[in-house]
Amino acid sequence: MNARTLTPLDRLLAGIERALETVAGTPEAHRHSPAHGVAAAELDDKERRHAAGLMRVNHTGEVCAQALYDGQAAFARQEENREHLNTAAAEETDHLAWCAERLHELDSQPSLLNPLWYAGSYAIGALAALAGDKVSLGFVVETEKQVEAHLAEHMDKLPAQDERSRAVLKQMQDEEALHAQRARERGGIALPFPIPQMMQATSMVMKTVAYRV
Repeated sequence: MNARTLTPLDRLLAGIERALETVAGTPEAHRHSPAHGVAAAELDDKERRHAAGLMRVNHTGEVCAQALYDGQAAFARQEENREHLNTAAAEETDHLAWCAERLHELDSQPSLLNPLWYAGSYAIGALAALAGDKVSLGFVVETEKQVEAHLAEHMDKLPAQDERSRAVLKQMQDEEALHAQRARERGGIALPFPIPQMMQATSMVMKTVAYRV
């Protein structure tokens, strides 16, 4: 039996479902969290709040990643690139679930502004896709490059004894690098000035706000 070809309406409805699951649902990981088996450490209230703030930022980053990939996939011109983006988004779902799990362990919650972060990131992803698949893939490369850098920063900022959070971030960092490599191999181009700088500025706003709210 031949697989049914999805219409634009099918993809729209599927995208709405993914958006609701991302911002309001409970994400399910297909793999154990990297924190599985890592001993929990004693954190005082200040350390716990700080670790939770950092993990909330990373959870929001994964919400944004889902939205970016969804927006890019919805408007990708080549079916192969759409499949590539959807596969990457599925892998990012594990990251989202791992961060949500760690937030729960830290007695905290995701950013209350996640619906806003999702909507804005989806729009950015859609615009990148409309500029062409090479630009869209280049956007993936630059995004993952910046994510790798901020994950490294957060691993340094975590309380020294919080190895559970650090294990999650390290695995995420390794996989973000792989996503960037795959996008580059598929023809992603370097983005011109000032796009990377604008992306950094936007990311800084998100990190500052999500750490607290």
